Amino acid sequence: MEKRKLGPLSVAAMGYGCMGLSGTYGASDEKAGIALLRSLVDLGIDFFDTADAYGPYRNEELVGEALRPLRDKVIIATKFGQEFLADGSRRINGHPDYVQKACEASLKRLGIDCIDLYFAHRIDKSVPIEDTVGAMSRLVAQGKVKHIGLSEASAATIRRGHAVHPIAAVQTEYSVWSRDVESSVLPTLRELKIGFVAYSPLGRGFLTGKVMTESDLAEGDVRKMMPRFQGDNLANNKALAERMIEIAKKKGVTPAQLALAWVLARGDEIVPIPGSRRLEAVKENIAALDVKLSTAELDEIESNVPSVHGDRYGAPMMATLDM
Repeated sequence: MEKRKLGPLSVAAMGYGCMGLSGTYGASDEKAGIALLRSLVDLGIDFFDTADAYGPYRNEELVGEALRPLRDKVIIATKFGQEFLADGSRRINGHPDYVQKACEASLKRLGIDCIDLYFAHRIDKSVPIEDTVGAMSRLVAQGKVKHIGLSEASAATIRRGHAVHPIAAVQTEYSVWSRDVESSVLPTLRELKIGFVAYSPLGRGFLTGKVMTESDLAEGDVRKMMPRFQGDNLANNKALAERMIEIAKKKGVTPAQLALAWVLARGDEIVPIPGSRRLEAVKENIAALDVKLSTAELDEIESNVPSVHGDRYGAPMMATLDM
């Protein structure tokens, strides 16, 4: 598979987001998830993204069980920063002592000696980013982490963190319907030669054309709580999906392949991590690497795809983004 650079890391041009294997989008089969992850390595995917918050905790254990036998063939990224409290609530925590504690817990769950890429999942606005990144830098010095990254960080935060220790990659939602990073984050990453990991590049499945009504979402699916998938927002967003379906049909590709080809075309420093749970869907996604969009086709998407309705998250989660 074609390779791309996340700072100093060389990874497959398309990675895999593991979050959905632990119940985020409804019931999941862990045994099937482990088999899927191992199959993806055979297909050329070598970059796998998880987090301690997924499950919570269980996703790291699942990823570790699946990939430990293939450790020399894979690059594992995980995250810290969403601390779960005794009462079931969570808080953003970037305090240096917590960074150390969280890393050691993740290493144990994954069953590995060193994390290839360690992200601050959310930015703790009560702690100077210099302190959080300083603690992450110490993890590198201890040999527990190879490279560090930030997730959902603003351009200003990225610059401050990068001045303390080189940031290999920044991770943020990015797709045709989530383009916040284009104004300042992506230009900053290109200037500093930092890679970009695009999560939810299929718009959490919406851009595949398979989520057109709320009844298309399973019980327990986190999307039911997201404004873009609710009521009038979802009804209005159907026009966006329908336009992408129309353009994909004309191109002779699937809507998912068009959406991924668009993300891939936005820059060579971008690595999308779709998290489709079916092997056939992942194979379909990988085929997007062979889909090349002309300038005219990119202009058509730019000019004719309607704007999205609704925020990415509900108000409490939106408040955690470093925008």
